[in-house]
Amino acid sequence: MRATVRRLGFLQMDPIATVATPQELVLWSRLGPYDRGELDRLLWKDRKLIEWNAFIYPVEDLPILRALMRRPWGKAKWQQWQKTFLQEQTRLRRYVLRELERRGPLPSRELEHTDAKYHERTVWWGTRAQLTWMLELLAIRGKIAVAGRDRGQRLWDLAERVYPETETLPLREALALREEKKRRSLGVWLERGQLRVHPEAEDGPVPKRTTLLSPFDRLIHDRKRAETLWDFFYRLEMYVPKAKRQYGYYVLPVLHGDRIVGRIDPLFDRKSRVLTVNAIYPEDGLRFPATGLERALKSLARFLGADELVMPKSR
Repeated sequence: MRATVRRLGFLQMDPIATVATPQELVLWSRLGPYDRGELDRLLWKDRKLIEWNAFIYPVEDLPILRALMRRPWGKAKWQQWQKTFLQEQTRLRRYVLRELERRGPLPSRELEHTDAKYHERTVWWGTRAQLTWMLELLAIRGKIAVAGRDRGQRLWDLAERVYPETETLPLREALALREEKKRRSLGVWLERGQLRVHPEAEDGPVPKRTTLLSPFDRLIHDRKRAETLWDFFYRLEMYVPKAKRQYGYYVLPVLHGDRIVGRIDPLFDRKSRVLTVNAIYPEDGLRFPATGLERALKSLARFLGADELVMPKSR
C-alpha cells in the first residue's frame, strides 16, 4: 500500500462514497481487496502516510509539504482573503491553538467560541463557519494537523504532535521536486498541446487485467489527457441535473489492459449491503471484456462487504 501511494504521489480524499471513498477505491483498483484498517494504521499509528489539505502523502514528502505550508501569501483574491481572515481573527486563532494544546486531539464539535459564529448570509456554511475556516486555514499553514478520525470526523491537534521532525526545503526546490514527482507518476502528460513522456516511463506489455477506476483516479483525473491517450470523453455527472445525465450519477470507467473500454453506473447500499450495477456502457469499436468485468465486480463486492451483486437485466 505504501509503495502504491509512493508511485501515485498522493491519494485525493473525499467523503463521497456512492461505492467507496476515492482513496479506498483508487487503492482497490490497483491492489484488489485489501484490509481497510491497514490504511488507518499507516496514517494514525505508524505515521508512514500523512494527511494534509484533503490528500494523503507518503511521510517522506513532508519536507516538500512544509515548504508549501510556509509559502508566502499569493496575490489572488482568495489568498488575500485567507491572509486577512487569519489576521483579523486573532482571538479565535489563539483559542483554537490553546484548546488543542491543552486538550487535543479534539473533533471540531468540542471547540466553541463566541467568535466562531457567522452572520446569516453564509448560512450554507453553517453557523460555525468561522471555526471551520479557522481549522482549515491553520491546517493548510501547518499549525495544526489531522491526528486521527473518529467515525469519519477529523481529530485536530497541534502539528508538532502529529508530524515528525524534518527539514524544510527552500520553496523553489520543493516546487521543482513536486513537479518532478508528478510527472514521474503520470509517465505521460500534456504540455503546450503536446504529449511529453518521462524518461523513466516503462514501455512494456500491460497485463490484460480488468478493473474499475474512481472518478478521482490520477489516471483519468486530467480529462483532456484521458481523451488524448484513450479517445475517452469522461465527466463526473453527479453535479448534472438527473434529466440531463448521459450515463449516471457516479460512473466508473472500465480499464482493461491498456485501454479504457467502457463505463458502468454502480451504487452500493450500505444498509442492505447490495452492490447494484444500474447500467453498463461499452465503448464503440472496442472489445468489451464481459467476463473480466464480472470478475472485477465480484472483487469489488468482496472488498465492500456486499452480500449481493445485482447486474442490469439487459447487458
